[in-house]
Formats: sequence, C-alpha cells, structure tokens
Amino acid sequence: MFEGLQFGPRLDVAARSSIGAGPVMRAENQDNCVLVGADGQAALLRGGDVLRQQVPGWPAGHVRLAVLDGMGGHGHGREAAEAAAEGLLAIPACSDIDVLSAHLDALHGALQARFDALGEHGPRPGTTLTLLEIPPLGAPLLWHAGDSRLVEIQPGGVAPLTVDHVPATAYAMLGLLGEADWRRQVHGEHWPQIAQAFILGNTFADSRHLEDGLFALDAGNLPPWLRALPDRRAVSLRPDCSYLLATDGFWSCADPAEFIARWPRLLCGNDAVDGLEALFGEMEERPPVGLQPDNLTAIVLRFRPFRRDETALPANN
Repeated sequence: MFEGLQFGPRLDVAARSSIGAGPVMRAENQDNCVLVGADGQAALLRGGDVLRQQVPGWPAGHVRLAVLDGMGGHGHGREAAEAAAEGLLAIPACSDIDVLSAHLDALHGALQARFDALGEHGPRPGTTLTLLEIPPLGAPLLWHAGDSRLVEIQPGGVAPLTVDHVPATAYAMLGLLGEADWRRQVHGEHWPQIAQAFILGNTFADSRHLEDGLFALDAGNLPPWLRALPDRRAVSLRPDCSYLLATDGFWSCADPAEFIARWPRLLCGNDAVDGLEALFGEMEERPPVGLQPDNLTAIVLRFRPFRRDETALPANN
C-alpha cells in the first residue's frame, strides 16, 4: 500500500498497515506509518488512506521511516497517531541524534498542548513512535517511545533493538524485577499496558502519576542487561540481516516467542516486499495462538551490499 517510493540504491524497503488479522477485528486502524524516500517523496496514513506529498527542501539520499500505534483505550488514538505522523514531515532531515531528539521533544510538547486544549474529559491520547533516520552518510539514528519495536532478523534468530516502555521495564529499572522475569513478561507474554507514549507522557519518572515529558531510557537508568539498547542512539544495521519496524499487533497473542521464532523463515533470504508479504500472509493463514484483535503495521528494510562499479575506468595516478 506504500508502493512507488524510492529509497536509493542501497536500501530495500517495503511497508504495509492493516486493520488486523483473524476472526475479530478492531473498528478502525489506529496505527500509522511514515516513509520519506531519498527524493523527499513521503507517505503516511490519514483516515485509513495513504496520503502522499513532497517534503520541501529534503536532502537527496536521506530516508526517514517510522511506525506509530495510537492508544485506542485512551480515545482519539487514530487522531494522535495521525497528528504525530504529520508532524514528522515538518521536522528537517537530521544526522545528529541530539538534534533529532530536540525536534521530537518539541513536537511531543506541541501536540500535547494541542490535545489538552480540546478540553475533553478522559485520559490524554497517545501513540507509540519508533523511528529510523537514515542519512546518506553516517550511521542510522534510532528514536523510540512506547512498545512498538525495531528488531534485527537473521537465520539464527531475532534480536530486539528497542526496549518496550511497559510497567515491567519500570520495575526492572527500580531493581524490582530480574532479567529472567523481565524477559518472560516482555517477550514471552503480552500485556496491553504502557509506561510511556508520545503525546501521552510517562510514568517512569514517578510511577504514581503521569508526567508530561518524555523519559529517555539510557545506560544511566536501564538495568545492566538492557544498557546496550538506549532509546536514542546511532545504530549499526548490517547488510546480511533484515530489519523490522513493527507495532505490537504482531505479538499480541498467548505465546509471542513462538510466533516471533517464525520470522527468520519468513524474512531471511527474501527481498523487502516478499518478506513483508510472507509476514502478513503468516498472520492471516497461520495466526499465532490466542491472537488478540489489534492493528498491524510493519516496515521491512534491508541494506544491499556495496558493490564497486566494475564499468568505471581506473583513476589516473
């Protein structure tokens, strides 16, 4: 559904978003997806339809990819995800994680004020946001808030590159939950609870109430087994792996680990389009046990290995 965007000669990308899979569906798709190609052509969802536009002044070769999952339980989940997605197109291309973080913190604050000004009763809306910023030169940048994920997939298994912002993580940060129990609760089970989201705010700073700001998880506050996965960092993405940006509908089931263990078979050895189709096909034809109704959004990306141009003439010395 996001066909036609160009991501340059080295990056293979495919994206799809749907209302869900299985016999029970959500009333609407509250997920969103943002793709800005190497020529500044962009796509996102508005009202469930793909909206395309040109980002003015976008530098050639720069790519931005993001998935968002609106919090339906708080009301206006789709609107929150749409507002954040549209706000991403107003942020200039960044090659520094601190600059990118400053823009996203400012967008978070502006959207929070906009939704608060509506004056409606009930909890503030929110959305997850997991974003990759890929400059033409230099390392890709990761920025993460919520419980969507970036994962690395190779034939030997699946490795998460983000930490879910859920109560279990908050307990682990306080020393109240050990590594084995944390991994069981976060990756072996699924609980529809969140400790932080874009626009919503966070309960990491004080579990007793919701703080307005976003709380960056980093080596200074994460437990030892998670310190290599701060929310805001440069990442090394390898050409021999597939990478998946996805919302939590793909592991909203009774045994997430069993379904995730299928991903290397589905994604390794395929290009991005075929891998994406295989992943969604698996959800529809062989869904995980205990699948809960939820929206599904995924971006698959692979880096093509660099190849020297064998037709080029040797340089004169």
